[in-house]
Amino acid sequence: MTDSRPIIWSIAGSDSGGGAGIQADILTINALGGHACTLITTLTAQNSVGVASVLAVDAPMFQAQADALAADLPPAAIKIGLIATPWQIRLLHEWLPRWKARWPEVPVVLDPVLVATSGDKLSSTSTLQDLQSLLPVVDVLTPNLPELEALTARVVRSPKDAEHAARSLLKTGCRAVLVKGGHGYADEPEAQHSVDLLVSTDAMWRFTQPHVATKHTHGTGCTLSSAITTHLARGLSVPDACALASAYVQQGLLQAYSTGAGAGTLERRQRTADWLRLARLPKCDQACTDTPAHEAFLPCTRKQEGIYPVVPDTQWLQRLLKAGARVIQLRVKHNNAGRLIPEIRTAIQLGQQYGAQVFINDHWQLALELGAYGVHLGQEDLADADLPALRQAGIRLGVSTHGYAELLRAIALRPSYVALGHIFPTQTKKMPSQPQGLARLAHYQALADEAGIPTVAIGGIKPHHLSDIRACGVRCVAVVTALTEAANPEQALAEMNQALEAFND
Repeated sequence: MTDSRPIIWSIAGSDSGGGAGIQADILTINALGGHACTLITTLTAQNSVGVASVLAVDAPMFQAQADALAADLPPAAIKIGLIATPWQIRLLHEWLPRWKARWPEVPVVLDPVLVATSGDKLSSTSTLQDLQSLLPVVDVLTPNLPELEALTARVVRSPKDAEHAARSLLKTGCRAVLVKGGHGYADEPEAQHSVDLLVSTDAMWRFTQPHVATKHTHGTGCTLSSAITTHLARGLSVPDACALASAYVQQGLLQAYSTGAGAGTLERRQRTADWLRLARLPKCDQACTDTPAHEAFLPCTRKQEGIYPVVPDTQWLQRLLKAGARVIQLRVKHNNAGRLIPEIRTAIQLGQQYGAQVFINDHWQLALELGAYGVHLGQEDLADADLPALRQAGIRLGVSTHGYAELLRAIALRPSYVALGHIFPTQTKKMPSQPQGLARLAHYQALADEAGIPTVAIGGIKPHHLSDIRACGVRCVAVVTALTEAANPEQALAEMNQALEAFND
């Protein structure tokens, strides 16, 4: 039971046919655990075969809806869909900065609706272009290919064209652009997959799904943008929100149904267990070209179980190996080559002496040169590391993940293990994400189990957390300060290992 749900405002048009617009937004938001509030911009008379009439609500009613919501139902996120008139854009241009100032953490998702699935025009090209005035306060923009072309006055025939067009929109102040690839690119007419491209100032992601052979696609864009908004309201990052929204839409398409003579609609009343699984989640990567299939890295010699210490130097390494650690990571924070080489060489020798699995954090070139047992890489290191050379050398690979998208990217590499974190607040390093918590840890573990890849939980974990961590299905726990700041690290290591063994039994 819960006392509340995050409130999501949907500013969009009404679809009398029930498949898109406000109707789709309400069903999606509520299905994903939010509470939908609506600010209706437009009434449409439409069914599954076409749009008969479009009528914008008048300015007093538009204003009254906004005032009523702001007075009592503050949003956790705002989704904007169909806006039919320039004056509605002008009002939102006035309101959105004020709302952002009042609720600074509230994300805004803009789905620039141009046409209905039936092909009927819902807003003019000039009105769509006027939307650019809103982009400085938009966190995620979700155009399809025709809308991207209209917004940028560019021809988009390929994913590279889409990337360049999306980057031009970032210059307006928009923080991220998710280009929906469902229409297919002119340069790839026989593509068997749909690729959504997420472009932001600091990263680019591709979310790839198999095409679903159905004509019942009414409301796909509304559903995707509403799902993204709801996941953002629940605290997910933009890439994670996009990945989960993709899975939800994919499942909705697979369960889509007929509603009339034309295009039917997506199923939105889905169980989480139906779409939050590997088979429905998209392939995630950070390149704009096809990623080749990866051979698996060697599995760890010992099963990944027990306490996995992460230590700053070889003195700590030797101390904990002597105390019984059999999987351990050397995380050296300096980059002094004169010191690094002997430290890594000593770590390798100690691992061999004690028959332990010693992973070297980050310094993959030296690990490769000196013949380390394993390396542990963060997401930012994956693009630069020579993964084929590491794999060919028989070096085991561990990969850090901080959410769903990064986990899916790591799973595709088929590493020796993935680290799931950070689970709780931690002071050992500046983290790129919020603490993941136990509920998400359980989801991540289930996905890793589906992929057959061992896991390690990490981040702020103390002895009293071990039972909850183990209840999520995780068998190996990485710890830092729980050992390095313990009064008796050797005793702490033994006690935590015993506790995990008891839970495993």
